[in-house]
Amino acid sequence: MNLGLGHLRLAPSVFWSMTPRELNTAARGSMGLPASLSPPARRDLQKLMQCYPDSEKK
Repeated sequence: MNLGLGHLRLAPSVFWSMTPRELNTAARGSMGLPASLSPPARRDLQKLMQCYPDSEKK
């Protein structure tokens, strides 16, 4: 709420009708960041999945 109503100065009706994706894009734009980042490379994702599996190894 602080971000949307305070920093971005959105009207309450606009803030509450935004989707999380819209709020994220507005926040990133206000900070001069790109609207989205590129996804991780397959190799990097595989390393993360090995380090942090969804279930415990047995």
